[in-house]
Amino acid sequence: MSIQTNYIRWFNELTIEDVPLVGGKNASLGEMYRELTPQGVQIPNGFAVTAEAYRHLLEQAGAWQPLHQALDDLNPEDVVDLASRARKARDIIYAAPFPTDLENQILKAYAQLHQQYGDDMSVAVRSSATAEDLPTASFAGQQDTFLNIRGEFSLLDACKRCFASLFTDRAIHYRVDQGFDHFKLALSIGIMKMVRSDLKSSGVMFSLDTESGFSDVIFITGAYGLGENVVQGSVDPDEFYVHKPTFEQGHRAVLKRTLGAKKIKMVYSNGRTREPTQNLVTSAEERNHFCLNDQDVLTLADYAIKIENHYSAKAGQTKPMDIEWAKDGIDGILYIVQARPETVVSQLSGMVLEQYVLNSKATPVVTGHSVGSKIATGNARIIDNVRQLADFKAGDVLVADITTPDWEPVMKIASAIVTNRGGRTCHAAIISRELGVPAVVGCDNATTTLKNNAPITVSCAEGDNGKVYEGILDFEIKTTNLTGLKRPKTKIMLNIGNPELAFKTSFLPNDGVGLARMEFIITETIKAHPMALIHPERVQDNQEREQLAELTRNYATPEDFFIQRLSEGVGTIAAAFYPKPVVVRMSDFKTNEYATLLGGRWFEFDEPNPMIGFRGASRYTHPAYAEGFALECAAMKRVRDVMGLTNVILMIPFCRRVQEAKKVLDYMAQLGLTRGENGLEIYVMCEIPNNVILIDAFSEHFDGFSIGSNDLTQLTLGVDRDSAIVAEDFDERDAGVKAMIRLAVEGSKRNGKHCGLCGQAPSDYPEMADYLVEIGIDSMSLNPDTVLQTTQQVLETEKRLGRV
Repeated sequence: MSIQTNYIRWFNELTIEDVPLVGGKNASLGEMYRELTPQGVQIPNGFAVTAEAYRHLLEQAGAWQPLHQALDDLNPEDVVDLASRARKARDIIYAAPFPTDLENQILKAYAQLHQQYGDDMSVAVRSSATAEDLPTASFAGQQDTFLNIRGEFSLLDACKRCFASLFTDRAIHYRVDQGFDHFKLALSIGIMKMVRSDLKSSGVMFSLDTESGFSDVIFITGAYGLGENVVQGSVDPDEFYVHKPTFEQGHRAVLKRTLGAKKIKMVYSNGRTREPTQNLVTSAEERNHFCLNDQDVLTLADYAIKIENHYSAKAGQTKPMDIEWAKDGIDGILYIVQARPETVVSQLSGMVLEQYVLNSKATPVVTGHSVGSKIATGNARIIDNVRQLADFKAGDVLVADITTPDWEPVMKIASAIVTNRGGRTCHAAIISRELGVPAVVGCDNATTTLKNNAPITVSCAEGDNGKVYEGILDFEIKTTNLTGLKRPKTKIMLNIGNPELAFKTSFLPNDGVGLARMEFIITETIKAHPMALIHPERVQDNQEREQLAELTRNYATPEDFFIQRLSEGVGTIAAAFYPKPVVVRMSDFKTNEYATLLGGRWFEFDEPNPMIGFRGASRYTHPAYAEGFALECAAMKRVRDVMGLTNVILMIPFCRRVQEAKKVLDYMAQLGLTRGENGLEIYVMCEIPNNVILIDAFSEHFDGFSIGSNDLTQLTLGVDRDSAIVAEDFDERDAGVKAMIRLAVEGSKRNGKHCGLCGQAPSDYPEMADYLVEIGIDSMSLNPDTVLQTTQQVLETEKRLGRV
């Protein structure tokens, strides 16, 4: 009597070494169930139907020869022929009856799972190819998943459809591209308890930032209902970031969040056997709120860190992970339902820096989430259905509502991809990253706004916001080999205002941030005057009051809105460069600039010359703005104390007199920001001649100086830098200005204080960079686009001066 083969493996019997037996997905689930459940990572139980079962099914049915006949002389570039042959292959598998021994084993294991979870249990039936989830291939969406499966007949039917999905058009084409033999692959099936995320939420997370490759964050996306919409890109999800180093130190804070549209949710469809799920339109209430609370986000971050640490330890090197999660609406528990190696960013070489720069200025006609950081041009080809794919030409820009895996043969020859729907973890985003082409996803109106066959430019080089322009715009690609690039003794720091660029910019060779400007964050993400948020009753325009209420509706108070938005913007910059110093300048709007913020005109004065008027330190303790400054301080206290980003140094701008400095510092201490406490350093901008003249007195109250060459030039030469008529007299290279800078550096050194320069001068004029090195400045802070060339120049100057 022959011994019966066992085609079933429970998750607690599997490890990551079992990929040949059960495929990457199931091996990973088993590994996590065994190793990470004891650490508190929740994995739903289940079992794998082995890859040997797939082979057994086809052998018993005599299906190998017919499959060879269907596929052996395939031309994968012929879309019509590919579809026809793929359909034949699937039909062969559909027609193969289950061997009795295999059917009995599947149903017996299913009954055991029922005993564990009860009669209300439904299962997810997931494919797990034996070459799947390997570090150099994503197989994103290549085989099918079936959700909410109940009953023996539906289970066996789903298993058969899973096996057949090995021969979908996209799966066949992908294997040809990757060099995998169709007949050396096999499919295992994972059958696991269905997490009732239809009643809550689900999504995808990565243990790095998918756009920049920045590895110190967990990036979490989520939407209401079952997770297929997020994976497929049918929905614009919520996004969250958590900073790994400070999380591991015990700090518990969400670094940054973005509210997604979340227009639909996938839920169970009762009573329909072949269509167990359906999409419903979400309510306004659901769209206006995040699908996860902060505690959920932090729990998921904890899971992701543990998963990454576990797989990295096994691999002997850092192993970024791509993880699917789901929250059960019945038991309230967050579960991990899949984890695999991240396959794109982790494969990139870190030694060559490639920067795409748009040289033309234009207004975008469509915007969305940027994927990657490249720029591409081509004719827009709007695709409404699969039948139109045959007309697509190499180099066209693919424009569609969403993409699905069936479209991958065409995506491969597109110069760029633009979609109406989807977030940065959708199918279009995953595949575009893998192909190395830029994509702008979640545009909402791309297919209706763009003209078919018209030339367009797709830019992902301008931050998180991807932009599509009419016409072919001029751009350039700057490539720098960073191998062996030396660091000068003079610290080279960065000027940065946009948090969206922080992760990408952090890869430039740098010693931190010499000037992080608050104004961009206030203008772009807060949009409202802080005093208007505190006192909306003083805003005398009904429409403006309604806009203020709309901005802050999802927050406990308008003040909370300001504090959270500002702290997350500054925190993102600080996290990008952690633990290097990040010098954050407190707000330095002029009155005319403040007045342009929502509600601002009711709180600002009309000044004839705002450049030397009510700005900087003079505002901070004045009754007209002291409450607004208190919000700024509350945000900075949250960045340092709650987020744990103690690399943030605060800086006071435009401080005219020593008495003013004392007054501001005393007020900051009352607000919980005291020099020396929790390592807090406070710098002052050295940009008024009085700062230089009285530098010894200012040194008693501050930890360092940052020379603002723009204002120092203006006030030394008596030139209004906003005036076009005297613009030619504004020159930082003037002998008097250089003398002022030298005196500031000498005075700082005399008092043992840090001295840097954060103005435009060294970015614009190489000779000013030379001069700063010659007088021994500690640091210079540059615009990102000039860092590499100025670094080389500083190295040469230091060599000339014998400082190497």
